[in-house]
Amino acid sequence: MRTALHAEWTKLRTTPGTWWLLLGAAAATIGLSAFASGAVSCAVRCSADLGKVSLTGVQLGQAVIAILAALVIGNEYATGMVRVSLAAVPRRTRLLASKAAVLLATTTAASVVGVAGSVLAGRALLPAHEFVWRPVVGSVLYLELIALLSLGLATAVRSPAAAAGIVLGLLYAWPILALAMSDKTWRRHLEQVGPGTAGSAVQATKDLAALPIQPWAGLGVLALWALGALLLGWVVLVRRDG
Repeated sequence: MRTALHAEWTKLRTTPGTWWLLLGAAAATIGLSAFASGAVSCAVRCSADLGKVSLTGVQLGQAVIAILAALVIGNEYATGMVRVSLAAVPRRTRLLASKAAVLLATTTAASVVGVAGSVLAGRALLPAHEFVWRPVVGSVLYLELIALLSLGLATAVRSPAAAAGIVLGLLYAWPILALAMSDKTWRRHLEQVGPGTAGSAVQATKDLAALPIQPWAGLGVLALWALGALLLGWVVLVRRDG
């Protein structure tokens, strides 16, 4: 396993664009969060969920994370390098696990920087809001799960573009679909099962009873999506390349 991890780390750090994507994820998260915190007017500060506002940038950073994760294995399929990886690590489960571990480590580093920077910006621009650990820790976990979701789908569909498109659709088109529902019951159900709408509930600090799903339960829904995607990717990897 150590050899497989070292190989995946070498591939990830030497792939053109990897570091720019990690930097971009952190910068996008901090930048949008600071903008959102600074844009909150005095008139709405008392009613807004300021803790969640200060983490707005996660909604942009997740797109960069999803793209990076899709490239981790999707690029190998696109270039044919996957044959070399499979020859070097014949055990498909070990190969996917090592990719997930390395991706998780790098994603965690970028997420911690991005979320911490967002919190600091929020504290500076919105000093009235009370600091709560759950949204902060939950946002890091949320980005990690988005990365695993994207990796699993990229393994299943064998195309970085297709996988990234699917994940971005789930994250950004699903909420629009939910809002378009005129029936409030169906809208709530869609928000409860969507990976982005459910997972982002972990950021809420006010009016928790009004949420379609409770914070940790929502993150659990996203975890199920990520687990399902990884299992699907594993099945495809084993059966098609075995």
